[in-house]
Amino acid sequence: LIVGEYLVTDVDDPLQVVIGKLLKAKNKTMATAESCTGGYIAHLITSVPGASQYFKGSVVSYSNEVKESILGVKRATLDGEGAVSEHTVAEMLQGLLEKVDANYGIAVSGIMGPDGGTAEKPVGLVWLAAGSKANVQTQKINLRFNRDRNIEVTALMALNLLRKFIVNS
Repeated sequence: LIVGEYLVTDVDDPLQVVIGKLLKAKNKTMATAESCTGGYIAHLITSVPGASQYFKGSVVSYSNEVKESILGVKRATLDGEGAVSEHTVAEMLQGLLEKVDANYGIAVSGIMGPDGGTAEKPVGLVWLAAGSKANVQTQKINLRFNRDRNIEVTALMALNLLRKFIVNS
């Protein structure tokens, strides 16, 4: 199959439906820790009827204080690497999974724009994490300048990272 690596589903289902089917088939649960998407991933998941069977909840950790106090991100990580970093999303995910006791999770942090970027961390820079307590996978993406589009693309990329993680676990 030439497109096997890129094929999400062989029916016309959105990613949030595919994720739900995978979780139900494995009798597993998930949760999200969202910064830059502001709860949009949780919105997509909960737009699917029956999501309460596998979705535990979400922490919208828009501020560093919430990342630290609720999700357990280390102050040293935030001070040293910033909120938009690989280590931050990994710590967000681990803290989330400990707090809500879900099998799988997603964490995202990025700069959606149109401002807020720097030369080192430009608008559109996003770090994603997906995984379980035992294994976290991260991915860095670079998007453009449209805030709404960046939020949508980030959500879909995060859902797909989780999908691939579930399929391969």
